[in-house]
Amino acid sequence: HLIHEVTSPQAFAEIEKRGLPVHAPHRTLATIDHSTPTLINADGTRPYVTEQARIQIETLLENTRKHGIITHSWESENRGIVHVMGPELGATQPGATIVCGDSHTSTHGAFGAIAFGIGTTQVAHVLASQCILMRKPKTMCVQIDGELGEHVSAKDVILAIIAKIGVGGGTGYALEYKGSVFSNMNMSERMTVCNMSIEAGARCGLIAPDETTISYLRGRPYLPSGEAFEVLVEKWRALKSDENCYYDKTVSMRGEDIQPMITYGTHPGMGMPIQNTIPQSMDKIEDDALSYMQLKAGENIIGTKIDKVFIGSCTNSRMEDLREVAQILQGQKIASNVETLIVPGSEQIKKQAQQEGLHTIFLESGAQWREPGCSMCIAMNGDKAQAGELVVSTSNRNFAGRQGPGARTMLVSPKTAAACALAGHVVNPAEFLSTKDTQTLN
Repeated sequence: HLIHEVTSPQAFAEIEKRGLPVHAPHRTLATIDHSTPTLINADGTRPYVTEQARIQIETLLENTRKHGIITHSWESENRGIVHVMGPELGATQPGATIVCGDSHTSTHGAFGAIAFGIGTTQVAHVLASQCILMRKPKTMCVQIDGELGEHVSAKDVILAIIAKIGVGGGTGYALEYKGSVFSNMNMSERMTVCNMSIEAGARCGLIAPDETTISYLRGRPYLPSGEAFEVLVEKWRALKSDENCYYDKTVSMRGEDIQPMITYGTHPGMGMPIQNTIPQSMDKIEDDALSYMQLKAGENIIGTKIDKVFIGSCTNSRMEDLREVAQILQGQKIASNVETLIVPGSEQIKKQAQQEGLHTIFLESGAQWREPGCSMCIAMNGDKAQAGELVVSTSNRNFAGRQGPGARTMLVSPKTAAACALAGHVVNPAEFLSTKDTQTLN
């Protein structure tokens, strides 16, 4: 059971009102991430955006101290976004059932876990009993074979899936991602895909554990070493769907057909290949979405001027994401009209990025290098866009006002976000980066 400062205070209050202890404190892991500022003042203090944000964090810390729950607070070298920190510690394991009062708990399904978000009342149920009542979901196989193009990433894959099946296409289902495209992904990429399963309406999304999974988990703090680890490995290898098993629904795609993607509306299903023209709206909801986004059907999205770029969130803030961005930004300057925030997903990622010198590349390009946290993904911590501003974002949701009241959001991959930051407007990374490479060579 993973908890953070936003959805846990009412749950703790509920069990205390009933005189109940936390049933299994050793099975609960806490962090602070949503309301945490990503800046530090010169005097070392943290500029909370509101008094409520400060109280949320202090309340969590008080509750976890009282109930003996391991908590990664400001002083912890392992603090981070809940869905980044859990896998880093090895608390996320194949075959586990993982819940959290957070929609994007589906991230942990990348390890072959059943992982899903729960509401605050359910958080109280788990604290009190370590149990939860739920209906068995139907099963959907998402099969993608073939090879991805050079500039196509895991984020493009999941955006393409959501564009195909819709934001309600996975409602009532557990999604299993199968095929060579997923088996060739590293764990960071798999977490990106499973993270956004919820954006298709799915209860959870998962990928069977394999040697890539085992290699990632070996040596993690929450796991044993030596023979005890190998015993677990044998169990994990058995966690795969049987040959010719039954799925309630199957969706098939080819990796070669997936292009760099971008969203143009106010939900993740309104996505398209970035080189396409904006499609005609199908109903009033899409009409309203285009109006909010200040876009018109039939127009090219490439060339649209942007105001901010956000690189971070539980979807795209891991080392592989940051290395990809650094490779693009190295020796380049971000457009003067674009404010760019790069926010690592955890203290461990921040430390490693700085050891590799990535933060120097970011700062020299004109980007801001922040402290770990959810940051502009949810805009409840001081990082936000102003009304009317257009944000190109590596996060997971583009709802109206998600990144600030009146702000507009386009979801993209880290590679696309970095390319757009340099250009100052929406660009196809395949075309833009090829041009930049040629200019650099010249």
